[in-house]
Parts: sequence; C-alpha cells; structure tokens
Amino acid sequence: MGARVQFFGAVRTVTGSMHLLSNGNARLILDCGLFQGHRDESFERNSRFPFDPAGLDCCVLSHAHIDHSGNIPTLVKRGFAGRIVTTEATRDLCGAMLPDSGHIQEEDVKFVNKIQAKRGLPPRSPLYTRKDAEDSLASFRGSPYRERVEIDENVSVVFYDAGHVLGSANPLVEIRNGSKTVRLAYMVDLGRKRLPFLRDPERAPEIDYVVVESTYGGRVHAPIDEAKEKLAETVRRTAERRGKIIIPSFALERTQEVVYFLSELIRERRIPEIPIYVDSPLAVNVTEIFKRHEECFDAETIARIRRNDDPFGTERISYITDVADSIKLNDEKRPMVIISASGMCEAGRILHHLRNNIENRRNTILMVGYSAKNTLGRRIVEREKIVRIFGQDHELKAEVVVINAFSAHADRNELLAHLEPLRGKVKGVFVVHGDEDQSEKFVAALKERGFPAHLPAPEETVELA
Repeated sequence: MGARVQFFGAVRTVTGSMHLLSNGNARLILDCGLFQGHRDESFERNSRFPFDPAGLDCCVLSHAHIDHSGNIPTLVKRGFAGRIVTTEATRDLCGAMLPDSGHIQEEDVKFVNKIQAKRGLPPRSPLYTRKDAEDSLASFRGSPYRERVEIDENVSVVFYDAGHVLGSANPLVEIRNGSKTVRLAYMVDLGRKRLPFLRDPERAPEIDYVVVESTYGGRVHAPIDEAKEKLAETVRRTAERRGKIIIPSFALERTQEVVYFLSELIRERRIPEIPIYVDSPLAVNVTEIFKRHEECFDAETIARIRRNDDPFGTERISYITDVADSIKLNDEKRPMVIISASGMCEAGRILHHLRNNIENRRNTILMVGYSAKNTLGRRIVEREKIVRIFGQDHELKAEVVVINAFSAHADRNELLAHLEPLRGKVKGVFVVHGDEDQSEKFVAALKERGFPAHLPAPEETVELA
C-alpha cells in the first residue's frame, strides 16, 4: 500500500487539528487538537476518535496550542501507546499547558454543575482531568529543529521552524517505499515575519505535498505598527472613562506579545501607567518556559536579553496565580488592564472576568486573536447583544475592539509568498485549518497561480503518489 492522508480535524473549520498519515505499515497522526465550540458538541467530538488510538504508532505534534495538542490526554486514555514527537520547546510547553487544560476542565465542570443542580439537571464530567494530562506527558519526545527523527524504518520527520509560537514547527514527514520517497510538509500553523521574539518561518528544502492552513486565507493583516497604535488608543480611551480593558488572550505567545507592546507603550509614555494584570497561572509558567528556549528567539530578542533589557515586561506587569487575588480584581473600580486565558473565551478565568465586566459600558473587551465559530469569543467579536456565560444570559454593553494584526497566523499574502517557491514543483496543496469561506478563497488564489490546490472534505482520504 502506498502513502495516504486522511483529513479528520480542522477541515473547513479552524479547531481540532488532526490528520491520519499511513503507508500500510506505519500509522501516525499529525496533531491531536481539541475541537472548540458548543459545549455538548465539543464534548461529543473530542470524546470519540474516527480510528482506533491503540493502532497508531506515533503522533507528530506541530506546536502546543490547545487546538493542536489539547486532545492528546484523551488519545492516551483511549489506548494510544506510541510516541508523541515534537520540538523541545513544544514538549516543555505541553508539560504546563495540558495539565492546566485538565485542571480548567475540572474547575469549569464544578461551576457548571452548581447551575445544573439548581435547574434539576444531571451533572457533567470533564473530558479529562489534570492527572489524565500528566499521565500523557510520559509519551512526549522532544527533538531539535532540523534533526531527523525516525518513526520506523520507512518513515521519518524533520521539524522546521514555523515562526508561529514558541517551539512551533512545520514538520516534514518522509515516507519511503523502496527507491521512492514521498515528502509531505505540514504547514499548520504558519507564522509571520518580523514579529516580536521569534525567528521568521523557514521552509523545508524538498516537498512533494503540502498541508497548509487558511485561517486568514482571504484576508490581509494591517501593519503591526497600526495594531500598536490601536492598542494605545483603546487603553487611553477606556482609562479616560474609568473603565477596565479585558483582554482574552492565549496564554502561549499572544499574552507575551501583548505584554511586550504594552510595556513599550508605557516606556514611550503613549498610555497612562494604569495597573496591568496577567491573570493566568499558565501564562506565568509559559513565560518562564520562554526564557529557557533562546534557540527559538530572533536576533533582536537575544540581544535584549544579553543586555538585561527584559523583553517580557515583567517589571511593569503584575502576574496573578492565586484564585483569591483574581477574585479581588472584580471589586476594583479603578482603570486597569486584565489579560486572561483563554483566547476564544471558552474556559478559564477569562469567563469570570467577562461575567463581571461585560455589562458595564465603561469597560472594553479587546479581542487580539482568532475566535472560531460557535465560541463565546466569536459571539463577542460579532457583537451579539446577549451572550451566554456559564449557561446564563448577559447583555453585551462593554465596548468591543478587535485587533487582528496581532495574529501570529500568516495572512493571505504571507501564505502565498511562503508557498511561491514551490510553484510548479509540488504535486498537491491541501488547504485546511480555516473557516470554509476563508479556505475556499485561498484555494481559488492558489489555483489562479497554478498550484494544484484542493480543499478536502471531512474524513476524505487522498493517495500520495
């Protein structure tokens, strides 16, 4: 049997990345992410796998974001006993992020079950617990960039820097069948050039097939300097009306990036020195992991570290880990910035901050990352008048500001530029990880340029010749 790929997760949608790659002997999955959306639908989709986890040999993990790594504990619970191969930084990040995900699920279920009990409804269970997540960590194997990892005698993988988040990679999987080799590059997610901290994305040397994201496949980001100015304007305007700026943010990368720009704005005296809180134990841990992985940093960040100029803004920011200190922020009436996870507003302390601040017109909810369909984050971005938080309706009265230019995802033009050297050389480009309209627009743009682009259907299988 020849090589084949089957597309299971983040196909014509954004969350839950997971694709099965096989060659008749080896069976591996590319990513194992959490699907995020309606609570019941998410639990059902994340609980079941369209294949037998025990029959897999390996999971190749591109990076630590929960929509790519977050269902690994469930995979292990269901019988997976193979290796999870990834970069060294991603291994370390998952060591913090997956147990945190399990803990958040346990805590959220406790809160939801109080409401369920009042309504006479049966209790819910978490998808997995902190212990489940901790148990899964024994399967992780970290590898340096550009170092070959042998999966079996006919399958290997090399990680190339994706420039998306700390430790992110574009894995290049090589499948050998006698004298023939098929090379598939997994470019999900692809980063951007000249953003803080990280090196720019790099491309694998020889590629036959590409699986590529399309999160912003039909859009172009504004320049990062415009995003910085919009951030400054938002903070100034909200502070003048004595409000709070609530920023839902991914604990990995986006929080560190926003802190970086807030610190610069304070140093440049472009915003008032109001208190800035990062209310996320995970973000604190992630920031510490950042400091241990200079191999991922660009030259400017390394130079700042060498001259003791803290790029993470820890001198100007208050990091909160204790629940009691988090709750105290609800009683504070002075202007402040609160950065809290999760970025799509689906779990964690951000839900409590939104519940306590969303109905106050003085406040601002600042969205700095992508929110998938059917998430609370997307409903806020679309400014729905009534949103549900912990099963209860709340009126959205706070100002909503959206800054997409902070995104660590490449936009349409950046994706096309990254793929351009492959034109006329690749046998197929499979477009995933995007809402259907964005994926369709990106496929059309690729075809206009002569690429053999294809938008897979969920569970579609493609033979790799």
